[in-house]
Amino acid sequence: MTARDPYADRTLEALGLAEAPRDHPLTYPGAWPDESGLLDGDRLLPLTGHTFPGRVPVLAVGSNACPAQLRHKMREYELSSPLPLVKARVTGLEVGVSAHVSAMGYVSASPFRAPGHTRELFLTWLDPAQLAAVDASEGVTAPAGAYDRVSLPAADVRIELESGATLDGAHLYVNRRGVLHDGTGTPLKHPGERPLLTELLARSRRLRDLFGATPEEFCARARGDLRLCTAGTRLFAEEGWTTASGLEKYLPGQQTGSPGTGASLSPPLM
Repeated sequence: MTARDPYADRTLEALGLAEAPRDHPLTYPGAWPDESGLLDGDRLLPLTGHTFPGRVPVLAVGSNACPAQLRHKMREYELSSPLPLVKARVTGLEVGVSAHVSAMGYVSASPFRAPGHTRELFLTWLDPAQLAAVDASEGVTAPAGAYDRVSLPAADVRIELESGATLDGAHLYVNRRGVLHDGTGTPLKHPGERPLLTELLARSRRLRDLFGATPEEFCARARGDLRLCTAGTRLFAEEGWTTASGLEKYLPGQQTGSPGTGASLSPPLM
């Protein structure tokens, strides 16, 4: 008699986590887990630990907390080692709107400084190969990439694990162009892709001329069109919609990579 798989109910499909924003842009940032877990192929397994020596803790503010998106990124670089996702309470950050249009077909999230503000985020604990893959996917290794990976000291951003322990610091992807603001200069919180695109398209005839009048048209036109995405990114600045994230002091000067990323990988569409 064949033994029953004790984790048969832990597949991403069974947990409602199988849809990746790269395949369905209007679902961005994708479904996040309800609890910490170990991403192992198509399954999200129970996780007992909260810290993992030899791995780098990287805060996820957008689709990097979506197991299906992470699964796709790992497969893209032929990586199969399990990846821990650990829920944490983070004080000092909020999730804003990246000041660029991604060729994945959406406008992604980017963090901004929010002193005293606490919210739940996920930490991805990445081994060297996984870190290199995610760096490449975020454009860290590309001169014209959207993001840099920075190191946040515990003195500036508090990260409390479910165990009650706090981390000495963590890494974070910060947009090189800043974030979008709400019209008053205050960084705009990312409300989810459909309401975000609805709002942005309503605010700008020029944006509608480029991407169409609906979120569906925006995603369809943006997806895979680097020229159009570059024009959209430029338009954000020309419309006066961009502002600083407050995290600029952590960005490397002229450095386009980050120490300790391992081998450089070619970035996919960003």
